[in-house]
Amino acid sequence: MLAASVPAYAQSSLFSATPSTGMVSPGSGGQLAPSQSPLPLPSSQPPLAMPMVPAGQVALTLSARFGKDAPPVGGGLTWRIYGSKQETDGSFKLLKEDKTPTPTLVLPAGNYIVHVGFGLATAVKPVQLRGQSVHEEFNLPAGGLRIEGRVGDVRVPAGQISFDVYKGSQFEAGDRRPIAEHVMTGEVVMVPEGTYYIVSNYGDANSVVRSDIRVGAGKLTDITVTHRAAAITLKLVGDRGGEALANTAWSVLTPGGDVIKESIGAFPRVILAEGEYRAIARNEGKVFEREFKVVTGVDGDVEVRAR
Repeated sequence: MLAASVPAYAQSSLFSATPSTGMVSPGSGGQLAPSQSPLPLPSSQPPLAMPMVPAGQVALTLSARFGKDAPPVGGGLTWRIYGSKQETDGSFKLLKEDKTPTPTLVLPAGNYIVHVGFGLATAVKPVQLRGQSVHEEFNLPAGGLRIEGRVGDVRVPAGQISFDVYKGSQFEAGDRRPIAEHVMTGEVVMVPEGTYYIVSNYGDANSVVRSDIRVGAGKLTDITVTHRAAAITLKLVGDRGGEALANTAWSVLTPGGDVIKESIGAFPRVILAEGEYRAIARNEGKVFEREFKVVTGVDGDVEVRAR
């Protein structure tokens, strides 16, 4: 599932925010720093002129807010109007779709189902159209979630880290499928207010941080996940500082023998959580190995001597 992001033109419509809390699972190898700020939203647009309403039809005006005291959402919404009667296959027929913030739709008098979505946040309710005009306002108790990763005080480049978002707490039993996968640094994911479980993956080895966060309605929750890890380049050399040998097969193991990462090449680069490891290099039928230690934020080379 792709993360749903706030449009690039989102700049205004600000309202108050309060701090949130976050938790990091024991032994996850990292820290979580949550903060909240006003949620940037598209600017409200002036309402369109009321369209002509033929006899027997009704003008339906729609709007949405992130709470009764919040201003109307000025953009990023998708409205869908469905017939109220189920089709033979159990579905409802889609009659109209509109992406303006406060659309006025002219429809025959009758009963409908109206659905509004903003990112992963949605609301739906039945609407009865009678008279000349009807105004329906929807409450979308949703907020934004934006995540970045760090090692110490250094921000992890966007292409080296990604995040998966799950509904609920990591300590709860239930469905473990993510609602948003491979979220990149700086993306704003719109979700219903509530508790979520984030898995932060720095690299593709074992630097993983799991954390619970709380997203408030109408607020942008910024999460900074700190990994205790470093980037290590492996080299098989004849002598110290010598040229790396090509066509080398690598395995990185824990002291207990669990395989963390396997690769082939002269200079494989692997991001590892802080700790002790053993590198095994295989080249031309021979096996060489070396123990090494990873210290948070200390990137470097690990040379294995081919002798």
